[in-house]
Amino acid sequence: MFQIHQSLQADAAALKDWKQTWMHMQTQLLEYVSNPEVWIGLFMVILKIILIYIGARLVVKLANSGLQHLLTAREKSPLKFDSRRTKTIGKLVGNIVTYVVNFIMILMILSQFNVNLGPVLAGAGVVGLAIGFGAQSLVKDVITGFFIIFEDQFAVGDVIQVGAFKGTVEEIGLRVTRLKSWTGEVHIIPNGTINQVTNFSLYNSLAVVDVSVAYEADIDQAMRILEEVVNKVYETNVNMVKEPEVLGVHMLGASEVTLRVTGECKPNMQVAVSRELNAAIRKAFQAAGIEIPYPKVVTYQRKEAAGT
Repeated sequence: MFQIHQSLQADAAALKDWKQTWMHMQTQLLEYVSNPEVWIGLFMVILKIILIYIGARLVVKLANSGLQHLLTAREKSPLKFDSRRTKTIGKLVGNIVTYVVNFIMILMILSQFNVNLGPVLAGAGVVGLAIGFGAQSLVKDVITGFFIIFEDQFAVGDVIQVGAFKGTVEEIGLRVTRLKSWTGEVHIIPNGTINQVTNFSLYNSLAVVDVSVAYEADIDQAMRILEEVVNKVYETNVNMVKEPEVLGVHMLGASEVTLRVTGECKPNMQVAVSRELNAAIRKAFQAAGIEIPYPKVVTYQRKEAAGT
């Protein structure tokens, strides 16, 4: 009984101490919450964070605006600057400015909470080193991106093919390249995976049109008509850079003679030029009575002998 009594007294004392501690904590919390300096300090911290965020966004916007103005002035200057390369470098520099400003903004926000930035920066260096060993593909993407830009392999606005993906380059970032296909899909390709690139925008394209005529047709007349047609198309089509050339007979088929026409045009305009040439040639041949061969079916009907 004596031991039970002592245990109850100990429990009662512990409960009393806990109540006193709880009351003390409530009193301190109430004093802290009711202290106007605390609310003023909290308001100032929130206000500074908002101002830091607005300032960072303003710096990024002004930097990008100034960069675009500078690049536009360079394009209009008497010196010849490659507009493709200028746009690409402009987007890259804009991305770098955004990353740097955001990093500085985070450090300034942390400083408002009295965080010692020295250990944070040192820790960031160690973490960055560890990430560098574990994220070699990311480093490869960034390095490859720089080589793509400074070697001018392709630029924003170029039509390229990377593996199975073909489209217009919308953006070359530090890590990925964005391609938009002609049907609207956007392909996001890590720079480190770009091993072989076919660029369709560096030089002029060549439109190739093969025209088939029947063996019974007058080949010389067909070639004269082709000369007239391609010259008319060249005079009206702004995408052609040189007068088309009628090469003559390209191939002898089973039921047709194939004539070939070629025309140099602006980059990636060969399909549009070929369509216009095909339409004009079809109309001219139809007007001249030159037959374009097509598959024909001849049916023979056997007549049975009389009386059978």
